[in-house]
Amino acid sequence: GVMFVAACSDAVQLRQETETGGTVTYLYKEDRGGPMGSPYRKEALNMINKKCPAGYVVVRDGEVKGYASMSGRDGQEGEVTGRRWGIQFRCK
Repeated sequence: GVMFVAACSDAVQLRQETETGGTVTYLYKEDRGGPMGSPYRKEALNMINKKCPAGYVVVRDGEVKGYASMSGRDGQEGEVTGRRWGIQFRCK
């Protein structure tokens, strides 16, 4: 799976990373099961598990505001653009 992770798109991102935690954000579509049904949620949680082998506490779990998809402009009215969900966590 290492090759796949390296080639992975920016669908799942670790941001604001610190020694003891950070925020993982991932794309989801409201019409495809929302944030909990997103295929990227599992990937995001895997990323947190790698960062915190001893376990973690979720500080905040919610939509990331101010994220705009660049592709959602020209003549793609009917297309639902992906939104971003964030999980802020702290390692135990």
